[in-house]
Amino acid sequence: MAKKSFLSKIKITYNAPVTLTFALISALVLIIGMISGGKFITEFFTAPGNMKSSSPFNPSALLDYFRLFSHVLGHTDWTHFLGNMAFILLLGPVVEERYGSVILSIMMSVTALVTGVLNVCFSPVPLLGSSDIAFMMILLASFTSISKNQIPLSFILILILYIGREILESGKDENISTLAHIAGGLCGSLFAFLATPRPRATNSTKVNKSSGSTKSVKERLAEIDSQSPRFAGKKNRTDSADDDSTVIGSIEL
Repeated sequence: MAKKSFLSKIKITYNAPVTLTFALISALVLIIGMISGGKFITEFFTAPGNMKSSSPFNPSALLDYFRLFSHVLGHTDWTHFLGNMAFILLLGPVVEERYGSVILSIMMSVTALVTGVLNVCFSPVPLLGSSDIAFMMILLASFTSISKNQIPLSFILILILYIGREILESGKDENISTLAHIAGGLCGSLFAFLATPRPRATNSTKVNKSSGSTKSVKERLAEIDSQSPRFAGKKNRTDSADDDSTVIGSIEL
């Protein structure tokens, strides 16, 4: 009975709606594609190539505009699918919690469009797969500590290692994946700079605001210095703005 009551309290939550919905739709598309012999994915979930491609982009076909977005939902097989979803399901909930579901959906849509347009302009081979979305999330997740005038070293290392590996493999048949990865990474970098949320106010800040006192960092440091033993018996430095003397440490000149 105790075990039953414990299990009854456990609930499965749909914690990252955009990420989970994307993964489920991709899995459904792959299943239908395998049943149809691949024709369903080829016709609806593969981005067209340039004029030299076997499936060039047709400006008068509305379906081709849809495929510029939908290609991220298509995968060739389960290995391709699981390779991308391993990153997306791992990093997606973290990114979605940080940026919000709406912002993440916009990021994914723009990344898919950019990758699709680049494929139409420069690649003779049709494109499918969510590699660009996975790489975008990798870079977004590495920006968890971004602040003004600071770039995390982890971001630089991931950028160098991931793109460097793709460039080294660009001579193989995976050169189209290289284009997708780099495009997704650039979009992720741009979004990280533009859409990074502001840091939340700490408890001490909330207390100060609720009490009506808003002290600057300089004033707070001066208050701490005034309470230090090395300033015992001396004038409070919070009034240093009215004092013409220059203070270096605890020595007056």
